[in-house]
Amino acid sequence: MTDDPMRILVADDHTLLREALCDLLRAEPDFEVVAQAADAEEAVSLAARTRPDVALLDVQMPHNDDPLLTVRRLLTRQPTLRIIIVSMDDHPVLVRQMLAIGVRGYLHKSTSRETLFAAVREQVDTGRRTVTVSVPPPGLTPGATTGGRLLSDRETQVLTLVACALSNRQIGVRLGITEGTVKRHLRKIFDKLEAVSRIDAVNKAVGLSLIRPQQPRRLPLAG
Repeated sequence: MTDDPMRILVADDHTLLREALCDLLRAEPDFEVVAQAADAEEAVSLAARTRPDVALLDVQMPHNDDPLLTVRRLLTRQPTLRIIIVSMDDHPVLVRQMLAIGVRGYLHKSTSRETLFAAVREQVDTGRRTVTVSVPPPGLTPGATTGGRLLSDRETQVLTLVACALSNRQIGVRLGITEGTVKRHLRKIFDKLEAVSRIDAVNKAVGLSLIRPQQPRRLPLAG
């Protein structure tokens, strides 16, 4: 155990959220924010330069189409790094995969700051491997009582635009995300809804009242 502050890297592509989180961490005397990253490549590069004790990572960032690979790259370069995921993506499969490859914590962005601070502080003792998980209850399946949480807010936005007959590229432009990120959301949507196509996913989501039925877009008449 040491009296030195815990060195933290924060990686999130939402600037306002990232800076707000950094301000919260800096207010704690035992935390020191040593780097901020807006995408996965920057996170890997800054981690190599600053050697933080803890990295707080979002999984939905630019250049992060394979979040598992990003985690592996970080741990290969710095095996002692404690990685805590802080994300809106709470799919049970992803949580299990992340923990299996060495992530020390998986927190939903709706978690309290007290829970976040506790998860970070639990990583102080390098002699033991502490794992913290704070996500909404897993195991929701189509047909269950979902309360609107079967799909995340972003997945609901993506599927609503799919129902409007927009392409992946058009959806990406509309939401300000990459086409690869749209495809990743769709894979998760298909998995959660057990859907085999875009139309199947839309029909199932409408049947579960996860999205509203959409009127097809009217194309302008020629002339």
